[in-house]
This record gives sequence, C-alpha cells and structure tokens, in this order.
Amino acid sequence: MSIRSVHPPRPAQVDEVDERTARAVAEAARETEWTRPSFAKGLYLGAFDFSLVHPYPLPDPEKAALGDAFLVELEAYCRTLDGGRIEREDRVPDEYLAGLTRLGAFGMKIPTRYGGLGLSLVHYGRALMLVSSVHPSLGALLSAHQSIGVPEPVRMFGTEAQKEELLPRCAQGAISAFLLTEPDVGSDPARMGSTATPTEDGSAYLLDGVKLWTTNGPIAELLVVMAKVPAHAGGRGGISAFVVEADAPGITVERRNAFMGLRGIENGVTRFHQVRVPVGSRLGREGEGLKIALTTLNTGRLSIPAICAGGGKWALKIAREWSATRVQWGKPIGEHEAVATKLAFIAATAYGLESVFELSAAIADSGQKDVRIEAALAKLWSSELAYRVADELVQLRGGRGFETADSLAARGERAVPAEQVLRDMRINRIFEGSSEIMRLAIAREAVDAHLAAAGDLASRDATMSAKARAAVGASGFYARWLPTLVTGAGLRPDAYAELGPLARHVRYVERASRRLARRTFWAMARHQAGLEQRQALLGRVVDIGAELFAMSAACTRAELMRRQDPVQGASAQRLADAFCEQASARVEELFRRLSDNTDRRDRALATVVLKGDAAWLERGVIDASEGTGPWIADTARGPSAVETVRRRYR
Repeated sequence: MSIRSVHPPRPAQVDEVDERTARAVAEAARETEWTRPSFAKGLYLGAFDFSLVHPYPLPDPEKAALGDAFLVELEAYCRTLDGGRIEREDRVPDEYLAGLTRLGAFGMKIPTRYGGLGLSLVHYGRALMLVSSVHPSLGALLSAHQSIGVPEPVRMFGTEAQKEELLPRCAQGAISAFLLTEPDVGSDPARMGSTATPTEDGSAYLLDGVKLWTTNGPIAELLVVMAKVPAHAGGRGGISAFVVEADAPGITVERRNAFMGLRGIENGVTRFHQVRVPVGSRLGREGEGLKIALTTLNTGRLSIPAICAGGGKWALKIAREWSATRVQWGKPIGEHEAVATKLAFIAATAYGLESVFELSAAIADSGQKDVRIEAALAKLWSSELAYRVADELVQLRGGRGFETADSLAARGERAVPAEQVLRDMRINRIFEGSSEIMRLAIAREAVDAHLAAAGDLASRDATMSAKARAAVGASGFYARWLPTLVTGAGLRPDAYAELGPLARHVRYVERASRRLARRTFWAMARHQAGLEQRQALLGRVVDIGAELFAMSAACTRAELMRRQDPVQGASAQRLADAFCEQASARVEELFRRLSDNTDRRDRALATVVLKGDAAWLERGVIDASEGTGPWIADTARGPSAVETVRRRYR
C-alpha cells in the first residue's frame, strides 16, 4: 500500500437515493429479533426489571484473575511512556507499538485458541482506560484495531479458515482498520459509491472506490472494507464486507488527515482501483456487509464508554488536587461553593461514567442478555457527559486549563494537559455514530413495540382503509399494555430495600420508566407516521432512558462495592447518591421539554435560514475558507471610505 500526498479526492459519483430507499436499506440491516432480555429496552416500555442488572453480574474468577494480571503488566509499561511526545510528534513512536505488541495488547479480545489473550470486555475496557490516560490516540489505535477492525467481524462472522489465518496475525501485531465512510457517504449507506464487481470467472471481486477517515488506515496491514456488489447472476449483490491486504496492488493512501484532537491518530483517505479480492476474503454472504458492520458495533461501541470513563477519572484526580491546593481569598478554591459544585459534578459523573461502562461490559460478557441498546446508550451518554466533565475541568483550572502542557512546563509549572483532554474528548460524540444518529437509532428500537402494534398507522404510504384496520389491531395491544403503566414497585416505600439509602433512586427510575412509556405512547398517538420526523422529541425520549440506565448502573454497582468492601462501599454509596440526584434533575428537565419546547419555531427558523433569507446576518466577517483575492490600493480613485465619513462630520 503506497502513501502519497495529493489534493483530497473528489467524492465518488453516486446516484441520488430517495428517503424511502435509504430507510429501507438501513432497516434491512437492523436486527429485529429479541431472543434475549434487554434491561434498557424495558426502560422505554415501562417494564423496569431490576433483576436483569441486580445483583451485579460477576465475572468468572479465573478469567478475572488473568485479566487483572495483564493490567498490572500494562500499567507498569504505560508508566514508561510519554504522552507528551505523542502530542508533540503527532504520531505514536514505533517502539511504543513494539512494546504493546510484546505485551499482547493487539490481541486482547482475540480468543486464546487463536493466539490472543481472550480478555473479557470489562478488562479490555480497563486496558483502554490505562493506555488512553497516557494518550487517547493509543486507545483509538487499539480499539479501532480490535473493536471494529478485522478481529471482531472475523471472530463473529468469519469461517474457521478465515479465523485461523487472520486472528493469529492480528494478535501478533498486524494492525487492522475498518473502512465504511466515504467522502459523500456518512450515516446513509444506501448512497455508498464503492463497488466490488465480480470477475468473469467468479473467483474474485474488483474493488473500486474511496474511503474517508480510515482510522489506522495509513499504517494498517489488514482492512475490513464495505463495498456494494452489483446484482449479478451468481449472487444476490448488495453491500458486502471484505478483508483486504493493505499492500494489494491498486490501493493508495492518498493522505494522512489532521484533527483538532487525537494528534497521534493514524487516519487517512484510501483509494481502491481495480483491487483484486479473492472470493474467500468475503465475510459472510453478499449483501450482509451492513448487518456485519452494525452487529460488530453493538459491542465495539463499548470501547468509547471505557475511554470516556478513563477521561472522567483522570479529570477528577486533576480537579481534586488543584481544588485542594489552589488558595484564593484565604482558603482552597474547592471550599468555595462555585468551585465545589463543579468538583461535585466531576466526581459524581466520573463514578457514573465508570458504572455505565462496567455494567454494560459485564452484561455483554455474561452473554445472557441482549446488549445492543445498552451499548448504544452507554456510547451516547458517556460521550456527552465526559465532554462536559472535560469542559468543567478546563473552567476549574482557569487560565492554566486553557494553556498547553508544554507551555506550563516551560514556565516551571506542572504540565497538566487539560486543554488537550477537552480536544481529545470531543471526537467521542462523533466516533462510531454521532450523538444525533445514535439518538435516532436508539429511538427506533425504543418505539419498536409501538410501530409493530400500530402497523399501517405508522406508515406514511398506507391507505385510509389500511390505517383503519391497523387502528383496530392497535387498540387491542394498548388495551392490554396501558394498564400496566399505572402502578408498579416504584410506588411501594419498601421496594428495593436491600439497596439501603439508594433504594429511593431505584424507585424513582421505576416510576420514571412508566412515565416515559406513557409519554412515548401519547407522542405516537399524536404524530403517528410523522413521529419519525420529530427527531428533537425522540432525542429527549432517548436521553431520559439513558439517564435512567446510568442511575440504575450507579446504584447496583454501589451495592456490589458495599458488599465487597464496606469502607469503600460507603464512599461509593455517597457518590451514587449524588450522581442520582444530579441525573434525576436532568431527567425532570427533559420531561418538561417533551411538551414545553421551541421545536416548531426552530424548524420554521431553520427553513428560513436554509433559503438564505437571513444571509444578511452573515455580513461583516471574513470566511477564509473561500480563499483570498488581491488587495489593491488605488489612491487615484479618491479618498477612502473612512476619510469620506470624516469629511462629512467635520
């Protein structure tokens, strides 16, 4: 695979795809069956089943001991690394990669039978916390390789021959990348322009196209590439997944991208021109590529909550130390209420972040429950709250929060990279599904039962007679379901008593879950087929469920910690109590905004802005991205505008 510096490629030309077709492609790739219980799905239906997460799921002791032993070695090695060097050089040094390879870090999730460490998701996430605290680019590199790169889709969908060939290579340090996004295609895969055309003899495909934001792409040895196979006599066609050798003829890395954060990340633009890919390198069947990508992301997304939790824990350490030693007006700034509230938010949220990751990963490790909504909620909620934590840390540190670590060190002060963490945390709200896309995807699952019950009532294309028939069927479902939302355990003062002082928060979650289900029903009844267009409303529905999930995680984890260590458990209970108080306040505000909001006016204003009717507001600034023109001074043309005004008012 060659690397050359050129101008960014022009977006691939693809046929315009209408909204109905785009939705159909996405819907076809979505998992629709629920063969295992889901705690998070129940939250949106008013079916709060705390027994799905409490008692807290515990790992196999032997596997946990192996994971703990690896983390001890990894921490010792990470303490020898210099994150500042990665930031300054804008790359991860080769010797750092070699050290991680010797430890087996590139095979953390790969089963031991294929040469990997076979770590649980919990220990894998804890490892990402450690390396990301050195520099988040290390976490991005390892997670892109193992969470969505070659190891995970091959482990889940590969043949035994593919596993035996590829997984040992990955475990030994053959870096991999995942290539889905294109210059003109983001979250709408129906418009994908990359193609994999079968050869005449049917033995291979010829891959053509351009992929953008290929994390690990510039240094990868193996690639997972999504491309559209044209309809043909020998197969079904459709978006398919291929494992491609990165040095295959016809592959060119056209540039290495630069970003506001993650300055050591290897991310580029990759072009494919008539790249020959053997049929045996296809994962799954033709047309299953998007399903493979989405299924891989179900647990792959948990790497982001892990990294966010690590960032929250680091921010707490810095905030605590600074608030205790920085003295203003005669006492440490942490004793001033304006700072104390920020410190309390950082501490409570750091506990919540770690609890959300740990519970989600533990559920996934158990293999007994469906974790797709939990993982999506964990990614969405953690990325949003961790960024707020980083922002509050910068504010708490003041000018030193805005100053770079190198500049602080040059002045003889402690080199705390607070501004870097703020920059690095920002991408997590975009990585592996932006917050907006995540809310829409989770909302689709949250209202799935309503859509199934409503049938043609929720279809914009159904006839009036079809809607009438659907109304009869829906009435039966709601007649059975709505009465279950009237009362529940949350109304009993003695419910969840085993959680002690945290029981009241769990009772609140149960009541709020039923309340959320009722509000979702009324939204469905009011908007019917138009509900999918009420994306701001659906986003609030999703955010309420996310906060309820986080509160549940905080409470069940605190109870586990209390049973394991009463002293530390008492501190955990206090953190969980504060976190739940803060989270429930956010929940109440979200509930209020379900009905009291500016959505209609905002949509109307956006229409005006898009038409250009408010373009006058953009005057008086310079848009340097449009380029510059020559500046000409011509005194022969007469006095300047300023001189003209001066003469007028003399």
